[in-house]
Amino acid sequence: MFGILALVTAALFAGAAFYVSFAEHPARSELDDRAQLQQWKPSYKRGTLMQGTLAALGLVLGLAAWWQSRDELYIVGAILMGANWAYTALMIMPVNNELKAIALDDAGEESHTLLRRWGKLHVKRTMLGTGATLLFLWAALS
Repeated sequence: MFGILALVTAALFAGAAFYVSFAEHPARSELDDRAQLQQWKPSYKRGTLMQGTLAALGLVLGLAAWWQSRDELYIVGAILMGANWAYTALMIMPVNNELKAIALDDAGEESHTLLRRWGKLHVKRTMLGTGATLLFLWAALS
């Protein structure tokens, strides 16, 4: 049961991350600098709550599935879900903090460059979530 819940949680995380990386952020990038930043700020706030919760839940459920089954695929998937927290803290959070500190009226080349960097960093979160999903799926089918 924990394995299926881990799979669903990882798939929700990966799907949300994929949407942000391949639909929302590219669309945001077509806006002018001020509008990009204006859209990113509330989107970031809501996305953080959702994706942070899903990453933590995926980690816990993956560990529970491993404990229950002793299938190492679950623990590796759990580690990938937990790696989202570390990756975000070390790589994405500094960019987030710089973006949050820019006032809308000061949006320009700096915010544009930071948002481009943020998008590239976020793709790696998508990859972590997708990797965990595939591992959980493989374990569930085994």
